[in-house]
Formats: sequence, C-alpha cells, structure tokens
Amino acid sequence: MADTAHRVEPSGVWATAVGVARVRAMETARERPLFRDPLALAFATAGGRDPAAPSPPHADEAARRRWLGVAFSIVIRTKFLDDLLDRAVASGVRQVVLLGAGMDSRAFRMDWPARTRLFEVDTAEPLAFKAAVLRQERATPRCERITVPVDLREDWPGALAAAGHDPARPTVWIAEGLLIYLPEDAVRSLLERVGALSAAGSRMGLTLGTRGVLERFREDAAAGSPASMWVSETPQDPVGWLDTLGWDAQTFTLRERAAAYGRPMLTPPRQDEGAGGLVSAVRAAP
Repeated sequence: MADTAHRVEPSGVWATAVGVARVRAMETARERPLFRDPLALAFATAGGRDPAAPSPPHADEAARRRWLGVAFSIVIRTKFLDDLLDRAVASGVRQVVLLGAGMDSRAFRMDWPARTRLFEVDTAEPLAFKAAVLRQERATPRCERITVPVDLREDWPGALAAAGHDPARPTVWIAEGLLIYLPEDAVRSLLERVGALSAAGSRMGLTLGTRGVLERFREDAAAGSPASMWVSETPQDPVGWLDTLGWDAQTFTLRERAAAYGRPMLTPPRQDEGAGGLVSAVRAAP
C-alpha cells in the first residue's frame, strides 16, 4: 500500500469510514456476498483495520454482540443503497451525490450508464487518504467521478455547484451512516439544502439511527468510539417528517430488508425497534 496512505492515521468521525470498509471487505470475502467491494480491503488495510488482523477484545459478550449488530447493519444498508442507486439510474437519473462519502467505492464497483456524474462530498483529509489508496490500487472509476472537498457544516452547496452539479437535472442523493452524527437541527438544515438542489424526479437514500438503539449503545460506549459520537435518531414518523421537507418517502427496518435479501436476523424483535431507519425517497411534485 502507498506510503502516503500509511502515514495517515484516521481520526474522529471519518475514522469510522475505515471501519465500514473493513466490514465490507469481510462481506466481500464471503462465499455468497450481498455485494462485492474489491477496494474495501485496501482501504481497511491502509487505515490499520486489516480484517485478517486480530480484533481488539470486547469488554464482554454484550459488547461483542453489539459490534456484530453494527457490522450486520452496515452490510444490509450497503445492499439497500446499491439497489436504490440501480433503480435511480434505471429511471434516467445521471447525477449522483454521496454526502460524507468516506471510503465509498461505488464509482468503481457499480455499473453506471454513460454520462453518469458521481460527486463525492467529504472533508479534504479522508479524500486525500482515499486518493492515495486509489492511486496505489490503480483503480479506474466506471463513471465521471468528481471529488468535492468541503465540510458539510460550510457552504457545501456552493462547492458542489463549482464542481459542476446541475440542480436543474434530477439527482440521487446518498447519506449513508452520516445523519446519526449530526444534531437534529443540523439534519433538517442539511436536508433542506438537499431539497433546494433537487429537481423533479430526484431520489434520496438515507440511513437513520434506529430509535431506542442509540441509547443502549451510548450507555457503555468508550470515549472517542463511533457510538460515543451518535447524537440523532429516527423521528417517530419519518415519512411525515420527510413529507414536510418535500419528499415522498418509504421506510424499511433492517429486519425487513435483511429477510428480503435472504440474510434474516436471528435475534427476536425488540419492543423499542421502532420505525425503519432505511429510507428511500422521491422528490415530491411541486
């Protein structure tokens, strides 16, 4: 792996993207994976999360089960959003925006129609780390891939426009594993900005923190761990909430999608599982 990639030590929220890559690498290595991500292993290894290396010991059996639950959710949500993107481009959408792109490799691993433009929005540090790994792997995107180095707390719509995004054309937006790290007012502000840039026919895929789960994870989360930084969860009525923002939405629980993909959850449902945290939405007619 490139020396540049080795010199970067992932930290803060974006370090979780390397952990996600590790989970995707593990899924890719399965005999019958729900998806294949050939670059995931390179990202994980460069970030010090080689799936072949021993995992740090868990505090107890409950902690181990929680980690397995998070890993399972990453696999299911990846498949869910892959399918959503396939449907979006089949409908004619040719602009894709990944908000908080992290180590997402969809530009390289999915089949894209001609003239598809994919924008990866994230801060400069993870994008630089990612670029070093991609150079070492000699990875070639299957669409026009455009990186947009900007903090989502800043004027990211301006940066996206400068990079060539056309708000007059439909866009499919993906916010995967992102909103859980933002306060509720910041989530609404972000989605309002997304709506302002979404022409009729635009689509959106979101993952939301499942209500009731965050509290259980935060109770014994170590300082600096991903769970310690989770701050927002699914609204009581996510469909109604998104309707106020101009989107016709459907929600699905992890359990529902896992069963549909032939990878059912083995644990019984909990009373606090609540509304679905996987969201597919279409821009409502004006």
